Amino acid sequence: MQTRFSASDGNNESKDRTALVAELDVNVKALKEALGEADDISFRSFLIGGTVRAELIYIPGMSDRQEIDNSILRPLMEAGDIAVNDLQAVKLNLLPVISVDEFASAEECAAQLIKGNPMILVDGCTGALVFGIAQWDKRNVEEPQTETALRGPREGFTESITTNLSQLRRKIQSVKLKVKSLTLGRYTGTEVCIVYIDGLAKPSLIHEVQSRLERIDIDSVLETGYIEELTEDHPYSPFPQQQFTERVDIAAASLLEGRVVLLVDGTPDVLIVPATLATLLQASDDYYNRAIYSSSLRFLRYWTLLISMVLPAVYVAILNFHHEMVPGKLLVSIASAREEIPFPTFVEVMMMQLAFEVLREAGLRLPRQIGSAVTIVGALVVGEAAVSAGLVSAPIVIIIAFTGIAGFTAPHYSLEFAIRLLRLPLIVLGGTLGMLGVMFGIIAIATHLCMLRSYGVPFLSPFAPFTPNEIKDTIIRAHLWKMLRRPGFTSLKNRHRLARGQNPGSRRGGGK
Repeated sequence: MQTRFSASDGNNESKDRTALVAELDVNVKALKEALGEADDISFRSFLIGGTVRAELIYIPGMSDRQEIDNSILRPLMEAGDIAVNDLQAVKLNLLPVISVDEFASAEECAAQLIKGNPMILVDGCTGALVFGIAQWDKRNVEEPQTETALRGPREGFTESITTNLSQLRRKIQSVKLKVKSLTLGRYTGTEVCIVYIDGLAKPSLIHEVQSRLERIDIDSVLETGYIEELTEDHPYSPFPQQQFTERVDIAAASLLEGRVVLLVDGTPDVLIVPATLATLLQASDDYYNRAIYSSSLRFLRYWTLLISMVLPAVYVAILNFHHEMVPGKLLVSIASAREEIPFPTFVEVMMMQLAFEVLREAGLRLPRQIGSAVTIVGALVVGEAAVSAGLVSAPIVIIIAFTGIAGFTAPHYSLEFAIRLLRLPLIVLGGTLGMLGVMFGIIAIATHLCMLRSYGVPFLSPFAPFTPNEIKDTIIRAHLWKMLRRPGFTSLKNRHRLARGQNPGSRRGGGK
């Protein structure tokens, strides 16, 4: 694991380091000056072997108190009458702690201390011993709330980057799973890990990810959204170019396809690059159910997402410009429903679409106990009241409700949000230019998608450019024994993931 530490202060200017000397009182004073006014940091004086003065510094609540008592204070205080000449002797002979490092400046010690690592200063020794026993309260491993699955593992990432790495290690038990670590944020010092499988991920992709991260110079990194916004290829595009997930199995499967996973300490969301439209429309349980079930659901997912984007615009265009496209009885039914409505169709659709978005946003921001009730009851009450008052017609309520429900079939919220943003301009085009405007809008969106790249990978691959061998895992999900090769953005060294002849129906003896 390679680690890079930021050595800049809040003004991005390097400070002169204060070297620790052989006098304990001078070192304690230098460390207090480096820490500033920090009343939550504890200084505990004690004697090593009853003769040598020493100082223990730690932050309560961020260090393992039991480990400090049993593995640091007790061995040193019960060491007997010994002569302590240097910290190396103390480290090798007296301390049973696994992770012990030596630092020579007050600034380095302060940086380690605020990470939760306790340290000791010994009179007569230059430097300090820092112990890697940071510990704080963290959330247990739970099922992700935003990515539920009917079948498959229930494990999700947590806010602890060490826990997240251990979960990936448990899924992929191979020495080829590599981790590169760096620190971002001048104030937060957030640890970011680049995870990939050596031999599967392209070296050029790994280098590109690392170079983009190392170019980031910012005060704080609190969530993966910071990384996503600072490293994406097309920042003005509504479509997400990086995939985020809380599910461990999705991250592990992405690693096995040759992609790179980015972990950020303090958040359960991890980023997966590169991302394509096909991967954003895949759900985890697509691979746990039988191929025929998964294929039918994927096909439905693609169509409902398209319907969610264009249905209101097509409805407005047809009623305003293309009455001949509607069957006679249906047209009469719609006309009778709109007979007393004072607004044109375009205004009706825009009003109901905005009302639906407001109710959905309110449901997300309200407490969970009442959020769902407000969303469901509010939509029913507002829709029924609007129809009863003659402000909107019943067909409009049906169109908007079906459009919103169809958008929820997208497995990833970021893609569904992009569809919601594009829906309004398409409605405007449909209300002004009719079906011609809707087609112009769809062509513009398709052209934009063809231009998108995610770390150099075309966003529409394998559709554009067309790769026949990779279509097996896009709109439909072929049987596992048919998907012999990994996607095209995988390293060329190891493209085969399955041996030939795995079809159980082709084996003699009933599949034995």
